[in-house]
Formats: sequence, C-alpha cells, structure tokens
Amino acid sequence: MNTLFRNKAFLIVTGSDLLQNLAIWIRNMAILYYVMDRTQGSPIAVSLITVLEYAPIFVFSIIGGALADRWNPKRTMILGDILSALSIVMIIGVLSSGYWQILYVATFVSSIVSQFSQPSSLKIVRRNVKGEHLQSAIAITQSGQSLFLILGPIVGTFIYTAMGIQASMYALLILFLISALLLTLLPKDATQRETNTSLLADIKEGWQYVARSRSLKMLSLVFICIGLSAGLISPLGIFLITERLGLEATSLQFLSGASGIGLLIGGGIAAAVSAKLNQTLTLLVGVLCLAVATMGEVLSSWFWLTLLISFLSSISMAFINVIISTYLVTRIDEHLIGRVNGTITPLFIGSMLLGSSMAGVLMNSTSIFIVYAISVTVMILGIVPAMRIQFRNDQTAPANQLNSEISSSQT
Repeated sequence: MNTLFRNKAFLIVTGSDLLQNLAIWIRNMAILYYVMDRTQGSPIAVSLITVLEYAPIFVFSIIGGALADRWNPKRTMILGDILSALSIVMIIGVLSSGYWQILYVATFVSSIVSQFSQPSSLKIVRRNVKGEHLQSAIAITQSGQSLFLILGPIVGTFIYTAMGIQASMYALLILFLISALLLTLLPKDATQRETNTSLLADIKEGWQYVARSRSLKMLSLVFICIGLSAGLISPLGIFLITERLGLEATSLQFLSGASGIGLLIGGGIAAAVSAKLNQTLTLLVGVLCLAVATMGEVLSSWFWLTLLISFLSSISMAFINVIISTYLVTRIDEHLIGRVNGTITPLFIGSMLLGSSMAGVLMNSTSIFIVYAISVTVMILGIVPAMRIQFRNDQTAPANQLNSEISSSQT
C-alpha cells in the first residue's frame, strides 16, 4: 500500500479522477434539483436526465475505447478536461439568456468526453502500477469515488441551494481546469500505438477478443442484467425520498451519503480480503445481497431503515465493483484495454439506458413498487451467467490466463 502512495503517476491520476467525480456530482445534484423545480417533479423529465447522461456513453464508448488504445493517454485526458471546461463556458453563456434546457447539454457533453478519458486513465494505471499492486490500486480508486458519493451530494446540494444554478456551473468549470493542470504533472509518455489498421478494424478486434472468451461473454451478460436493473431504478431514487418517506427532495443527499459510506467501507474490506475469497461465490453472493437490499429500500417507510439498507447494499456493490474491475484490468492485454472496455461498456450502458427510458413511464402507469420488483427480478437473472465466469486468485499473471482461455476456444 505504501508503494502506491509513493507512485507519482497513480497519485496524479487518482487526484484527477476525484476532481472529476466531485464535478460530476455537483452537476448531477444541480441539474436534478433545477429540473425538479422547473417541471414540478415530473418522473419523465427526471428520467430524461439519466437517458441523456448514458445515451452518448452507449454511442461513443465503442469509438472512444479504440481511439484511447491509439492515442497518448496523458494528452487524451488533458484534452478531455479542457473540452469539458469549454462546454461549461458555453452553457453558462446560454443559461443566462433563460434557456434552462441547455443544462441537459452539460450532461451530454460530459458523458461523451468521459469515454475517451476513462480508458486512458486505466491505461496509465496499468502501465505505472505493478501487477501485485493493481487490485489495491483499483480498490483505492473505487473508495475515492465512494468518498464523493458522500461529499458530492452534500457539496452539490449546498452550492445549489445557497447560490443557485450559475454558481454550480462555475464550480464545474473550476474543477475541470484544476484537473487539467494536475494532469500536466504526469511523467512524459511518448508511447502511442503505431498501427496501419483502420479504426473499424481496431473496433472489430475488440469485439473478436470478447467473443472468443467465454468468461468475457458471460461477464457481458452480467453487465446487461445489472445495467437494466440499475437503469429501472436510478431515476426513481428521489421518489423514494418524496413519496415513500414524505421528505423534501434535498434529503436525497443523505441517501447518497449512506451509499457512499457503504461503498467506502466495502471497498476497504474488499481490498483487504477479496483476493483470499472464492471470486465466483463472492460475486454471486454480492449480486443476491444487492437484489434483496434493493427491494428492501422500496418497502421501507422509515428514513433511518432506508439509510441502513442503502448502506448495506452499497457494501455488496463495492465487492462486485472491485472483483469485476480487477478482472478486467488484470486479465486483458494493455494494448486492448480500451477496445475491450469499449465493447463491454455499451452493453451495460445500453441496457441501463433502456431501463432509464422506461422507468418514468412504468412508474406513471403502475407504481414505484412494481418498477423496483422488476428491477430485482432482472438483477437475480444475472446470477446465471455470473456462475460461468472463470476467475483466478493469482493476480500476478494478468493476461496469460485469459489469453489461454481464448486460445482454447479456438481449438
């Protein structure tokens, strides 16, 4: 662990990720509250936020992953932050004229840019962190993101309620610029993959790599189930607060805070013990516990019980995240990380987008209980493909095991 905290590249990338996560949470809370105010709490309008957040991820992650494998990762991440900052400048200008719908563009642009930055961040970590420290590095990154599940909603709610939507946009601008400046301190890396193949050929290579691995195919099915399940309920969290618990919409920050604490603690526990556990069994138990907790959230009519259930469900999610993320980073060749990420991510995002687009309509025509029950059913279906993923506890042989699995599938 001490080795990681002396690793300059890892610390810089982690710091940049934290700044971006804080910016995203400020954006999420500000836009959510503003749209709720403008539309008198329309479920469809709230669902549209999630749709616009994930639609570009579905489209651009395929291209972004392939380009991230070609481009210099340091320059790619810096350019991403600069483009995000420029988009915020444009939004601030238009917002002052009264066209509040421009806020949807902030979500749209940020989602596009992240599809180039995220795989580049993974490549830098993979390139600069030794294999035996990768699982700890991933757990620290997950814990950092969890920290801003706690701080992000609180900071975002405070800025919006105290100073308004304009101040929230200025905060985003400052955070993206600071992140870009921080990334300039990364060690020079002239590495850029030389290739004579077309972009389409690179994308196809990523698809073929996944198609030849049974484990990656099964993991894709798990992602589809979890994505559809999450999409069905992610826009409806605010209605747990306003309808089930009868509280003000701003109380959503406490629910997000409980989730963040659960992910933070769960990530720490997972980092310490997950390598010693049966990975398949841990993933199965994690998904099952998450399904039970999800149903418990909607059945609860007590604020503190809801917070406790949210906390426990997030511990389960932390184990799922660490196991799957470690598998993807350590088992895939470095030069294919972007393309494999760009192959699997659209499946998750596409299913999540489908769920989010149906969430508001389903809730209007049925009830929040029915939507959550459907979500839990889909999540439990993900256990079936999860049982067929071939995990290994040896973290020091990253890609060889997956490559041998791919080779055996061709014979």
